[in-house]
Amino acid sequence: MMEKLWIFDTTLRDGEQVPGCQLDSFEKIIVAQALERLGVDIIEAGFPISSPGDFNSVVEISKAVSDPIICALSRAVEKDIEVAADALKYAKRGRIHTGIGVSEYHILHKLRSTPEKVIERAVHAVKFAKRYVEDVEFYAEDAGRADNEYLARIVEAAIHAGATVVNIPDTTGYCLPEQYAQKIKFLKENVSNIHKAIIATHCHNDLGMATANTIAGVQHGARQVEVTINGIGERAGNTSLEEVVMAIKCHSDIPVFTSINTPKIYETSRLISKLMNMPIQPNKAIVGRNAFAHSSGIHQDGVLKHRENYEIMDPKDVGVEESSIVLTARSGRAALKHHLQLLGFPCEGDKLELVYNDFLKLADAKRDIGRKDLLQLVGEYLEDNSFVQLGKVSYQYGDVVKSTVELTIGDKKSTSSAEGNGPVDAVIKAIEKVVEQEIELDEFLIQSMAKGSDDVCKVHMRLMHNNKPYHGFASHTDIVLASAQAFVDAINKLPVKQPAIN
Repeated sequence: MMEKLWIFDTTLRDGEQVPGCQLDSFEKIIVAQALERLGVDIIEAGFPISSPGDFNSVVEISKAVSDPIICALSRAVEKDIEVAADALKYAKRGRIHTGIGVSEYHILHKLRSTPEKVIERAVHAVKFAKRYVEDVEFYAEDAGRADNEYLARIVEAAIHAGATVVNIPDTTGYCLPEQYAQKIKFLKENVSNIHKAIIATHCHNDLGMATANTIAGVQHGARQVEVTINGIGERAGNTSLEEVVMAIKCHSDIPVFTSINTPKIYETSRLISKLMNMPIQPNKAIVGRNAFAHSSGIHQDGVLKHRENYEIMDPKDVGVEESSIVLTARSGRAALKHHLQLLGFPCEGDKLELVYNDFLKLADAKRDIGRKDLLQLVGEYLEDNSFVQLGKVSYQYGDVVKSTVELTIGDKKSTSSAEGNGPVDAVIKAIEKVVEQEIELDEFLIQSMAKGSDDVCKVHMRLMHNNKPYHGFASHTDIVLASAQAFVDAINKLPVKQPAIN
C-alpha cells in the first residue's frame, strides 16, 4: 500500500545557514510562497530565538502561506520554546521542532552532561512545547553517530512525552546508507510506541551520502524527509529535495508518494539560486544545466531515437522544456543531422558525410558550435543575414554609468547608447536596444581563470527565450567586454533571425 511521504523543507532554516546566503524577511516570504506552490508539506521557517530578524520572518511567513505546516526550531530550552511558540501565533498549523544532542560526542563534550540527564531534558522540552502546540517534533541531534540502544530509549521517551514526529539526523553526514537504514530499522523494531509518531530523516552531505541515506531511511520506514532546494545547507549541504522526490518518482517499488508538483522544481531551484547568490553546479542532478544535456555521439543517437535510452525521467516532469543535444567534437552524425534539420537544411547520405567531416575539424578547433557555424558548413551563410557581431564597446562613469556599443547585423552597422546601474548593465541594455529580442537574462556568472589583478575572466550568460535556455560564453581580461561578448554569443544561438537594424 502506498503511504504519504511528508516533505519537510528546511531551505529557510538549515539552508540559510550557508555563509553569505542570508535572506531578509521579504525574500523569505517569496521563497515560502514558492515552496507552497511547489507542494511542500512543512516549511521550517526559522530559529526564532536566534535573532529578531529570524523571529519576524517566522511571524510573516506564518501570515503569508496557508497550506504548509509552519515549523519553528528551538533547543531543549524553555525560553527557546516560548519564543518559538510566540513566533507561530499566526500560523494556520504550527509545529515546534525541539531537541538535543544524543551522541557521545554531544553528551560529553558539548552538553557536558550524562545520558540520563539528556533524556530528562528531552522529555521536559517536548512536554513544555506541548503546552503551546499539539504538533511537536523532537530531533535527536547527531543520531548518526549515536548508540542505537540509547537512541531508541530517548526516542521512546520523547514519543511518550507527546512528540508527533521523531527526527533522526545524520548531523555530520557520517553514515553510510546501510548504517543509516539499520538505524531506522532498529527504531522501528525496538521502540514500543514508534507507531504513534512519524520517523523523519535529516541527512547532511559531508561524504556525499545525503540523498542515498535519506532514500535508505524511507525504504526502512521513515515517512518524513527533511530536505532543501538544491541541497544547500551547512558545510557540504543537506539532502536535496529534487533528488529525493524524483528518486521516489522513478522507483515505483518504493511504496510512498509525495505531494510535490514536480514541474515546479526547476523554477523553484532557479529562484533559490538567485536569491541566495548560489550558482548551481552544471552537473547537479535534476536541476543542473547539463542534467538533460547530451554531447556524446552514442548518447545523442540513442536519445534522438528514443529518449528513454539515456534519460530516466522526462525533462518536462521537473519543469525543463526539453533535452539539449549539444554539438562538440564528440558528437555524431545523428546530432549534426538533427541540428541541420532544425535550421531547415536536411542533410543525408554523401552530403552529410562531407559536412560531418568538416564539422569534426571545426569542433576540434572550437569549443562551442553555434547556428552560424552550421550554416557556414552547409554553404548557407550570407553576409546580409541576421547574426550579430560586436564591435567597439565603451563606457563612462558619472551620476549614472553610460555605455556605447557598436554592432553589425549582416551588412548594417549601428551605434547604441544606454544607461545602467553599472558598466555591464549599461552595455547589455545598449545591445538589447538594437536586437529587440524578447529575452530574459536568467543567469550571469563570472569566473576567474587563474589569480591576480591581470587575470582573464570567463563569463557565462544564460538567456531565456520562449521558455528555453540559450547559453553564451566568452573570456577576456576586461570583464565588461567579456560580458558583452557572452551576451551576443547567446543571442546568436536563438532559433529565430534577429530583426534588421532600423
